[in-house]
Amino acid sequence: MTREEPVGFVGLGVMGRPMARNLVRAGHRVVVWNRSPGPAAELAAAGATVARTPAELAAAAPVVLTMLPDLPQVEEVLRRDDGLLAGMGRGSVLVVMGTVSPVGVRDLGARLEPAGVALVDAPVSGGDVGAEQATLSIMVGGHPSDVARVRPLLQAMGTTVDHLGPLGAGQLAKACNQIVVAATLTALSEALVLARKGGLDDRRVFAVLAGGLAGSRVLEVKGPKLLSGDFRPGGAAAFQYKDLGFALAAAREAGVALPLTALVDQLYGAACQSGFGDDDHSVVVRVIQRLAGEPRDR
Repeated sequence: MTREEPVGFVGLGVMGRPMARNLVRAGHRVVVWNRSPGPAAELAAAGATVARTPAELAAAAPVVLTMLPDLPQVEEVLRRDDGLLAGMGRGSVLVVMGTVSPVGVRDLGARLEPAGVALVDAPVSGGDVGAEQATLSIMVGGHPSDVARVRPLLQAMGTTVDHLGPLGAGQLAKACNQIVVAATLTALSEALVLARKGGLDDRRVFAVLAGGLAGSRVLEVKGPKLLSGDFRPGGAAAFQYKDLGFALAAAREAGVALPLTALVDQLYGAACQSGFGDDDHSVVVRVIQRLAGEPRDR
């Protein structure tokens, strides 16, 4: 895809806004639409064009990227009266970059095929920091020719872009990613609570962990949140819980046991039930703190 060909972007939230901005910075002609006008106006100031409706966006841009929470939101923006399908022609490509069900995205692709619309799934990892810095890891599924067409766009937003297989492969890989992220956040939370209970300096403990085998990108990015108790998102705990559900559903379909993931899923469910769903997913530490008998969140 050339920089002269317009690209549409729908969903300008915590992740989508910087991702769309990086497309503009890379020299692409970006057309945006968002349910609330503020983020779209911000992108307009950066050089994007704002569409009045999803249909208008799709009519202007043969490739449309969506960064929406789940497939119901994608379906709604596709099929509303002034939705994307009303503006898409044969040969259009829809790229679903939010984290959704691998099974569901394959079903959506089959339903779009008669309209001549190709679907690519391209979920991302790296959080809001990776979105801002254009260093996302992007896991891609779809037909090779469709993936080749959108690859320059993905490379403007991430440093790792890997085509892993047919439609749904990217979402399955993202489910694997989310298993590791959630389990690592839970392990770090347990380590933090144990260190504090034992009278250790938590910052020094995390610094030691970062210098050894326990060091990780999760610790680097989320460690400051765990230490400070500043749980402004970032990736929301409710989304992490949703993603773990996708991983467990994929495991059931494949006949795979994920005992650790099932336990971590319960902890994130408890976080959401406790009112922490809108907080950063590192907020799982509050569940661990309560299990440890701490009377108040630190």
